Amino acid sequence: MVFTGRANPELSKEITNYLGTELGKVKISTFRNGEIYAKYLESVRGSDAFVIQSLCEPVNDNLMELLIMVDALKRASAARISAVIPYYAYARQDKKTEPREPISAKLIADLLIVAGVDRVLTMDLHAGQIQGFFDVPVDHLTALPILAHYFKERDVGDLIVVSPDVGRVKIAKRCADRIGVSIAVLHKSRLAHNVTEITQLVGDVKGKCALIIDDMIDTGGTIVYGAEALLKNGAKEVYVCATHPIFSGSAVEKLRKSPIKEVVVTNTVPVPSEKRFEKLKVLSIASLFGQVILNVHEDESVSEIFQGDNTV
Repeated sequence: MVFTGRANPELSKEITNYLGTELGKVKISTFRNGEIYAKYLESVRGSDAFVIQSLCEPVNDNLMELLIMVDALKRASAARISAVIPYYAYARQDKKTEPREPISAKLIADLLIVAGVDRVLTMDLHAGQIQGFFDVPVDHLTALPILAHYFKERDVGDLIVVSPDVGRVKIAKRCADRIGVSIAVLHKSRLAHNVTEITQLVGDVKGKCALIIDDMIDTGGTIVYGAEALLKNGAKEVYVCATHPIFSGSAVEKLRKSPIKEVVVTNTVPVPSEKRFEKLKVLSIASLFGQVILNVHEDESVSEIFQGDNTV
């Protein structure tokens, strides 16, 4: 049985269309004081239940809604409860970098476990080690096959994949290998939260079409500064791809005015009409999640889905 919260119902509908099934019936409402209520309108006893909820804006409301939905399933005797979280919020708070800071990503994991989650399906975590915060299985999916396939089919020309920082080098290399091109690396310094500065470029981008790949676009600052640095170093054009289109604050305006040729994202997070712009391309990851849900339900391998050039 597959259920959806209110964060991204369009994606949930696409997933169930892929599975050839219908979304389960659940009533979710918010009281005037802000409290959330959930009630399943059909029996879930003994079911293999999947709850799809992206932890996008409003982050805390969507998180609480997921916890309440999971608790209701547990109390209604679902046999197994899997939280399908296309975008995992608080993932950038995965460690202490200053004294007296929280590790919020671990707290979210603890909340999900206490609520009754037996398994987690998520995509392109900002920090892969978050999988270790859970004492239940975590299927860490990636949108890389879909993003790489798009640019491989688009045949941009003399392409080079660029990592926006040293922490994304492995992802950039995997993307470049799928397309069959080389990589370059931008080095950035973080001046404050959501404030970065590009200080160095490793690799030759002169005369090439550069593709920056990242896990998310939040305020857009890192991506835009990176694109400008690449153009200053002789890149012919700059493309950007990322899994999660957070688009906080003035991100859309920055991207619209930037010299970036095209911004390619997925629908892990809904992109409303007011945040869409001419050079934005949104790819669906519904087939990936649909196939993984099917494999998990049937106790089949998940890793095989991502082998080779398979885009589902």
